[in-house]
Amino acid sequence: MKDILIRKATFNDMETLLLFEQGVVAAERPFDPTLKPAGVKYYDIDQMINSTEVELLVAASGDEVIGSGYARIESVKPYLLHEQHAYLGFMYVDPRYRGLGVNQKIIEALSSWSASRGITELRLDVYQTNEPAIKAYEKAGFTRHIIQMRKEI
Repeated sequence: MKDILIRKATFNDMETLLLFEQGVVAAERPFDPTLKPAGVKYYDIDQMINSTEVELLVAASGDEVIGSGYARIESVKPYLLHEQHAYLGFMYVDPRYRGLGVNQKIIEALSSWSASRGITELRLDVYQTNEPAIKAYEKAGFTRHIIQMRKEI
């Protein structure tokens, strides 16, 4: 396998990023009974590429885009120790390249970008029953923090 390069996403990556977005939806669907059955769109990729508060990265092997992820600077509640954190999302790796550390490289690059902006904390959401994802994030140094609960009425 060729070396993996992490770089900023461009509009030339749009076709692949739209496929990755649907890959994220498909991966999350078994964990979330509240998702619509069709037409789910999570991200405004155009806005993310243009934003100064979002770093959208892709992993590439040669000319092929094989993974994605973003960090978004967010203000936090006034009672927290930090004023802002970076929220990570759109974490996706092409199934043919999983287990090769691609996600780790993306997280490292997003961590560096966040730190360069004065950010001292990263946050992300993961479904509590998605143990493979939880284990991957714990391997990257994340710890479990809050469980969000829901109830249909």
